[in-house]
Amino acid sequence: MRVYPCLIKALILISITCILPGCSEVAPWQRGNLAKPNMALDPNPNLTHIRDHIFTSREAAQGSRVSSGGGCGCN
Repeated sequence: MRVYPCLIKALILISITCILPGCSEVAPWQRGNLAKPNMALDPNPNLTHIRDHIFTSREAAQGSRVSSGGGCGCN
């Protein structure tokens, strides 16, 4: 299989143009909007923890987001 240098350059250029729009400066008056609780990745961590606990209890599996442990409840 032959790799074409122009194809590699084109893929690099396309990937850079896709990544760069995500890097932008936030104006000071916009930072208040980004700091609101509803903009968080997990806006209610306590509720998420409770729901995970209920799910794992019902499914008889330890941790939906934790990779350790078994169905017996031991870690």
